[in-house]
Amino acid sequence: MSRAAETADPVVIEAAPLKTPLYDEHVALGAKMVPFAGYLMPVQYAGIIAEHQHTRAAAGLFDVSHMGQARLVGPDHATTALALEALVPADILNLSPGRQRYTQFLDGNAGILDDLMVHRPADPAEDGVLMLVVNAARKADDYAHLAARLPAGVTLVTADDRALLALQGPKAVDVMVRLGAAVADWPFMSAGPTRLAGIDVHVSRSGYTGEDGFEISVAENDVVALWRALVADSDVAPVGLGARDSLRLEGGLCLYGHDLDTGTTPVEAGLVWSIQKRRREEGGFPGADIVQQQIRDGAPRLRVGIRPEGRAPAREGTEIQAADGTPIGVVTSGGFGPTVGGPVAMGYVAAGHAAPGTRVTLVVRGKPLPAEVVALPFVPARFYRGR
Repeated sequence: MSRAAETADPVVIEAAPLKTPLYDEHVALGAKMVPFAGYLMPVQYAGIIAEHQHTRAAAGLFDVSHMGQARLVGPDHATTALALEALVPADILNLSPGRQRYTQFLDGNAGILDDLMVHRPADPAEDGVLMLVVNAARKADDYAHLAARLPAGVTLVTADDRALLALQGPKAVDVMVRLGAAVADWPFMSAGPTRLAGIDVHVSRSGYTGEDGFEISVAENDVVALWRALVADSDVAPVGLGARDSLRLEGGLCLYGHDLDTGTTPVEAGLVWSIQKRRREEGGFPGADIVQQQIRDGAPRLRVGIRPEGRAPAREGTEIQAADGTPIGVVTSGGFGPTVGGPVAMGYVAAGHAAPGTRVTLVVRGKPLPAEVVALPFVPARFYRGR
């Protein structure tokens, strides 16, 4: 008789962490592996600050294969685009072939279920296809959310046989060209197929570090060869989750589950730029009435950048107070900014305290520390906009 049968206690079986196809490569390079979003992922190799600075100066290579890749497939672009527009606030209908757009799945209260990238293929043979990249921790929920709401004739096809790399930094484009990809003139948020190191890939000129760079979708059977070809380039260094987080924080970019959640609207998060004029005016997406009202009248709270004085970082959950000690908000992301050379944080404050230059107090481990609201990003983006 088993122990469980003897006691009748509930048996809790915890799923073993998943591994990306590059797990052995990370271990061989000496990476420190940690659980993240259900996967064992590299948090650092040579050290977070060294990896951060290398990405700012040259090219950092990230394994982001844990993220979800999928395709929406319909009979034509308009049908597929309108099916997705019923769930997100972005203008997908007018997304040009070969272009990518950032948006969010919203619920009926305009809360953010997840944020995602949407790419429309340029090949006329793929008319009616939209390619999606969603967050790792949310992909199962996203797929269920989509599948339950798609109209007849539009289907969701997950791409579980694809891996995803990100090559970020000012020398990323040089590396890509040296390895054979014809992407030198692609502007930010363009995407399409190419060959890299002799391997068929699908590339977008985008990323989540604030640097120029690329996200590279590749068949999982080819990703080890591609990773090795990229790492062999003298400008490339592998980078873990630690530096990925400090880079995106300095870039003022939101992290789902921290800066974004179902209690946050796109207006509060400062993401109105991702809602194009037609959608702002016409609505037709979950929570549109709330989004339109907040755009018109202002949101009750807003995401802001914060520079703490001194060297102590303000971590997620730190209370933000007005000068008179009144609680006005909370930090949602915080840490040390290696490029800034000091602590940086993002958080939500009551709208009346959101103007840059506003003095606030952060309660760090029970101790009040002075800080100031500042404009985002902390480090200017260096996306390639074309010539």
